[in-house]
Amino acid sequence: MAPNSAKYGAVAAGDAQTARAAAEILKSGGNAFDAVLGALFASTVAEPVLSSLGGGGFLLVQPKQGRPVLYDFFAHTPLRKRSEVDFHPVIADFGTVTQEFHIGMGSIATPGIVRGAFEAHRDLGSMPMAEIIAPAVELARSGLKLSPLQAYIFEIVEPIYMATPECRAQYASPSDPTQLIGAGEVMAVPAKADFLDALAREGDDLFYRGEVAAAVARDCEDCGGHLERADFEAYQVIKREPLAVEFEGARILTNPPPSVGGILIGFALDLLKDTGLEQLGFGTFAYLDRLARVMALTNQARVESGLNLHPQTGSEMLLNPEFIERYRGEVLNQPPSHRGTTHISVIDRDGNAASMTVSNGEGSSYIAPNTGVVFNNMLGEEDINPKGFHQWPEDMRMSSMMAPSLIQHPDGMLVALGSGGSNRIRTAVLQVILDMLVFGVHVEEAVRLPRIHYERGLLNVESGFEDGVRGQLNDGFEQCKLWDGHNLFFGGVHAVEYNGAAGALTGGGDPRRGGAVVLV
Repeated sequence: MAPNSAKYGAVAAGDAQTARAAAEILKSGGNAFDAVLGALFASTVAEPVLSSLGGGGFLLVQPKQGRPVLYDFFAHTPLRKRSEVDFHPVIADFGTVTQEFHIGMGSIATPGIVRGAFEAHRDLGSMPMAEIIAPAVELARSGLKLSPLQAYIFEIVEPIYMATPECRAQYASPSDPTQLIGAGEVMAVPAKADFLDALAREGDDLFYRGEVAAAVARDCEDCGGHLERADFEAYQVIKREPLAVEFEGARILTNPPPSVGGILIGFALDLLKDTGLEQLGFGTFAYLDRLARVMALTNQARVESGLNLHPQTGSEMLLNPEFIERYRGEVLNQPPSHRGTTHISVIDRDGNAASMTVSNGEGSSYIAPNTGVVFNNMLGEEDINPKGFHQWPEDMRMSSMMAPSLIQHPDGMLVALGSGGSNRIRTAVLQVILDMLVFGVHVEEAVRLPRIHYERGLLNVESGFEDGVRGQLNDGFEQCKLWDGHNLFFGGVHAVEYNGAAGALTGGGDPRRGGAVVLV
């Protein structure tokens, strides 16, 4: 999408309905922060597996006047751990691979999205919350045609959404109630519409101190969950100073510890700084080989630094210049070595920027009574429970790979970006940053270019690189998987760009994850 002198702002999100909700708010006079919240609420209807009021996330904001702030409203471990809980495995089928997830009442951590949305609104909002939530209420009440991507995601996690009668009923196909809803079928969730309407009127205390907290606590006590009313009442949004990394003349702001995605992106950028990437050329074997080795070393450094188990002290080691220099030496001198999340980016005409990534895990299959809200299964997510299931410390903010980010150029150019994709979030965001800052690729093309991902000894390579280069990678790495086409495995980076000098706004929505861009 070519740069455009949009009148109100630009939005990039994981579904057209999500993006339209934000655009509607911008057109009604709302700022970027109103719009990103409107998109968030709409995404819980249009992207029901990836986004839920029962989950958590992060919002990175840069007001036109003021300091950047990271709102951490991710899931929080329960205050008390019960010994006997409802916690069981299910198998999700991704077609090429299967993966085990854990669901049930015992997989639910304290959700933060509702408190995070209202806290950000109190600080930054310019419109009444009722107007911000209105597009989501209308979507849930009138219904929407489910997109092919969202239908495909339902197919992958079908065992989760068929696991309880309430979940089965809420997302059943209108044509065959024994199956989940399919692409093109109309999905309406009246209970969610009613709850969103009540939330807009009564505020976040309805969720954390009122009927929702009481009902969830009662169900957890009766059916094997950890949460009590005290968990909801104690939940707080944490405002953090973003992690800042200098690279190629730009300043990159991202999610700081205790989450690990941002720090790993920063570490990889430090390794690649001043290593002559531009001379290697995008898509060449030399470039991709170096990038894969940086990904491998980042994984190694993540373990060596202790980042998995101790994010704060581990992050200090990762940013230690001597530690970085030792790893950079391995990058240059070593011979060539032969889950569910969604993201929303908004920048308005005044240059206010918002980058938000949210997740519900895969969902626990539990729906809070009279809300239509599926609660998270964060305590059953292997990626964010490195010590093993049931080993989590009580009363602690959980870590995440989510990395909502901003790129600030000295000339006033500003980019908001982020991605879904579990462990692939950091490598997807890293590659889009490199595409833009090293190779000068426009934001729309940068989110579409092919990617690689290296983890646990396996190099994954998307199609789109030259056949000869893919062959060299296949021969050069002991384990290499060559993918056909683009795939949501490689993340979904949704980004918008603001050129303050020209007053131009543009964006790129990643087709791997239903990317939609709206300029208004």
